[in-house]
Amino acid sequence: MAAADYTRGEMDITTQERTWDGFIKFSVWSGFITILAVAYMTLTLATGMHWLIALVLCAGSGLVGGLLMGMGGAWIATVIGLSALAIFIQIVIAISRALIPA
Repeated sequence: MAAADYTRGEMDITTQERTWDGFIKFSVWSGFITILAVAYMTLTLATGMHWLIALVLCAGSGLVGGLLMGMGGAWIATVIGLSALAIFIQIVIAISRALIPA
């Protein structure tokens, strides 16, 4: 009886499609941000590269990668915002080093 009620291809799956698209978008964003963060930490801590050079390299590769993957303007704003946050943190660290004697 239940098999007779079923009509193939008649179910509305727009909510499932939106959920799947959101999951994929979240996965791409979080994966790319994680890769950029690990690259920045590796360049500054493991190789001893100056933090500003590492930041420019990681932000530049993040912007180019985001444009190539079609991640949109929100991705560009996120990378620029995180770069500004990193610069602010480094300024706070520099001021703290200047004010607190070692």
